[in-house]
Amino acid sequence: MPTHLIALLATFFVIGLSGPAYAEPVTGLPLVLATAMAAGNTPAAGVLVLRDGRVADIAVRGVRRVDGADPVQLNDAWMIGSTSKSQTVAMIARLADRGVLSWRAPLSKMLPDLAAGMRPEYRGVTLTQLLSHHSGLPENISDMAFFETFFTDRRPASEQRLAYITRALSEAPAYPPGTAFGYSNTGFLIAALVAERATGLTYERLMRREVFGPLGMTSAGFGALGPGGLSGHEAGKPAPASNPDMFAPAGNLHMSLRDWSRFCLDQLAGAKGHGKLLSPPAYRLMQTAQPNGPSGLDWGVQARIAGRTGPVLVHGGSDGRWFAYVVLFPGSGNGVLVVDNASTAMGGDTAALAVLASLLPSLAPEAVK
Repeated sequence: MPTHLIALLATFFVIGLSGPAYAEPVTGLPLVLATAMAAGNTPAAGVLVLRDGRVADIAVRGVRRVDGADPVQLNDAWMIGSTSKSQTVAMIARLADRGVLSWRAPLSKMLPDLAAGMRPEYRGVTLTQLLSHHSGLPENISDMAFFETFFTDRRPASEQRLAYITRALSEAPAYPPGTAFGYSNTGFLIAALVAERATGLTYERLMRREVFGPLGMTSAGFGALGPGGLSGHEAGKPAPASNPDMFAPAGNLHMSLRDWSRFCLDQLAGAKGHGKLLSPPAYRLMQTAQPNGPSGLDWGVQARIAGRTGPVLVHGGSDGRWFAYVVLFPGSGNGVLVVDNASTAMGGDTAALAVLASLLPSLAPEAVK
C-alpha cells in the first residue's frame, strides 16, 4: 500500500520506552538532538522542554530539505500528525461548554440528514465515544481508491469530509460501539462535521476562533506546508503531503514548537484548575481514560512512562514522513515535545524516541518498583 494512503495509521497512545539509555540523560538540547540524529538520516529535528508550567528550553537542528542547505529555524512550522487530535477535541469542548454541543447526544440527532443512510449501530454513538475511540468505527475508510480521490478534489474541505463520512457510516463497525477501544481517524472527521452543522462554520474557522486565536497560535495551519518551509521525507528525499487537506481534524495540522507548546501549557494549567480554554470538567474529561481503553479525549493516559512516575498524558503521530511525540506530566507541569521530518527507514522514529529517552529522566522522578 502506498505510504500516502496509510492516512495517519502510525499513531501512538501507550508510549513504552525501556533500556539503559534512560539511566543517564544527555544534557544540553543541541547535544541531545545531535546524538539522536546521528544513527540515521533525519534531515531536521526539534525539541521543546516544559518545566513548572513554562517553556524551559527549545532547540532545533538540521536542514529543512535534504536536497538543500536552508537550516531549520526555531519558528519553523512542523507537521505534528495525530498529536493535534487533542486540539480538535478542545474546539469541540469549547462548544460543549457553551451548550452548543452535547457530549451525550446520539449521532442520529446530531446529523439527522445522515441518519437514514448510516448503519444502525452508529446511530447512538456520542461525541465522547467518537473522540475517545470507542465509536466502533474502523480506523479509516476501507476504500482506499475512494480516499485517494480527495487529493485532487477541488470542493471545499467540509464538502469533502461530508462525502468521506457518508461512505464511512455505511461500512460495518469494527466492534460494537461503546464496548472497546479502537483507534479511529474517521471518528474525528465526524465530530468536526457535527461542529460545523451546529455552528454553520467550517472546522478550519472554528479551530482558529476557538483554539488558535485564544492561545495566540499564529503559526498553526491546516494541511501541507507551503514552499520554503520544512518538508517531510521518505526514501532519502523530500516527499509531498501524505494526507489530503480535508483530513485535518484527524491530525493534519502544522505549527511551530512554541505554538504547540501554548496548547500543551494550557492543558497542564487546566489539570490544576487554571486553564484558559475550557471548564474544569472539560479538562478532566479530556485527561481521564475512558472505560475499556487507554484513551481520554484525545490523550493517552498512563500511570508511568520509561520508569518515571506519572500520571502521564502522551500522544504520538506520524504520516510516515514526519514524527511527533508529546509527553506531559500534569502533576509537575513538566513535559517534552519532539518533532522530526523523516520516515522510519530514514531514522525518524528512532531519533524522536531517542530524544525522549534522554530527557524523560530529568522531567519526572523514578517510579517506585
